[in-house]
Amino acid sequence: MNNSFAIITPSYAPDFTRCQLLCETLDEYSVCAVKHYVIVDQKDFKLFASLQRQHRQIITVESILPWWIKKASFLNNGWLSFKSLPIRNWIIQQIVKLSIAQYITEDVLIFVDSDVAFVRSFNVQDFIKNNQVRLYSQPNQITPATQPLSKWHEVSHKLLGLPDIVYPTSNYLGNFITWRRENVLALHEYLEKVHSKNWIEVIANSWQLSEYILYGTFVESILKQQSQHYYDSQMVCHDYWQTIPMSQIEIENFFNSCPDKYFAIMISAKSQTPVSNYLSYIIPQDNINSDWCFA
Repeated sequence: MNNSFAIITPSYAPDFTRCQLLCETLDEYSVCAVKHYVIVDQKDFKLFASLQRQHRQIITVESILPWWIKKASFLNNGWLSFKSLPIRNWIIQQIVKLSIAQYITEDVLIFVDSDVAFVRSFNVQDFIKNNQVRLYSQPNQITPATQPLSKWHEVSHKLLGLPDIVYPTSNYLGNFITWRRENVLALHEYLEKVHSKNWIEVIANSWQLSEYILYGTFVESILKQQSQHYYDSQMVCHDYWQTIPMSQIEIENFFNSCPDKYFAIMISAKSQTPVSNYLSYIIPQDNINSDWCFA
């Protein structure tokens, strides 16, 4: 089976420098051509247009959403909906990721956030084993006390019409999340069958949701062997999830402790660690392009 691949990166203006670094390192370290879709709000399109290449396309959120969801200036943290209560930004992100399968044709979707950067060679074919696609899954990691993940699991079970959860259950959240486009479209159809309404309306009426947990639950509990996924609990990205900036010593220790088997790092944008503070650990100083604007 010959799979085609697409990397999907939602972003926005405050993360532009991080997204720029992601794009530069992806182009440097990917051993084969892979389509890259960067999804941003219409108001940020002009800024991100500079990242566009033959293999990289900038898509607007507005072009993906249905006509009945609109950005409204009086809603700072949400979107106006003509078929539901106003939709908060968090849920819009979930809808966009779940919708992208309707707008692209690649078989395998790889979700990579804009605060990720590649540090070693990367081959999308490594996510395929015996003609099956990797699904990141950590079994028996979530208990009722694991909030908000347990709540997201409960919502996913309700949306899918499944019985109550038996804890502990699996975690599907992480970096480099891989989906099969065919399964996403099947998820849309399944939600519409269960709820007798458009699947986006179903999601829009949810206050709490994780798209990764919804998809993972659908695969593990509904599709099962038909999903053509294999489960993998091994991480591939060295992460920093804290919300405080890293010191230079912490940055040095972070990069020195990156396992050789990992091909990427993620320093959370929420930490507000300037890209310029760790850029030299990723791109040698002599190779830094003067046109780049890493603040």
